[in-house]
Amino acid sequence: MLRSQINTAYQQAVATFTEGGWALLPHFQWDITDFGLGRFDAAGLVLINLCSEAEYCEKLMFARQHQQTPAHYHRHKKEDIICRRGQLAIQVWPAGSKPLPEGMAAVKINGEQRQVPGGETLLLQAGERITLLPGVWHAFWPVSHTCIIGEVSTANDDANDNFFDNPDIGRFPHIEEDETPLVKLLSEKA
Repeated sequence: MLRSQINTAYQQAVATFTEGGWALLPHFQWDITDFGLGRFDAAGLVLINLCSEAEYCEKLMFARQHQQTPAHYHRHKKEDIICRRGQLAIQVWPAGSKPLPEGMAAVKINGEQRQVPGGETLLLQAGERITLLPGVWHAFWPVSHTCIIGEVSTANDDANDNFFDNPDIGRFPHIEEDETPLVKLLSEKA
């Protein structure tokens, strides 16, 4: 990713969060990624780690229409993904070695237990949430022009607990410096 793309994504996210009334404190850890694919407009996400404790964490995310978070699962992390603003599509598959359109995925939608056919796409409106157990494959993307997405989960380990279907995906971007950084990313902290 070009640093200029990261700076633009950062500015767009800050403007959207500010417009939505989210206070952005200086100690928040920013994470802007193209998942190592070099196609931020198609596979990209802006994340802020609001809280990262040994037992739990909370994130705030921003994505634009057509930006997908690719199919992945977590071995250990249980998470709630919450549509805070806009509309969010989320596709789920049952636990297994690959996201296959067979079987049923056990999820909670707004606290209500459901069995969802593998590969089904669910639409979350602002305020709605889905609870994903470890092992459940998922991919998500905004249906609206932009989307603010929340995440509350058990302890987060971005380096070791993200398993993507596409072997070309990396959790953090390779950065090419073409302008001065506006924000230091989580992946750049030593």
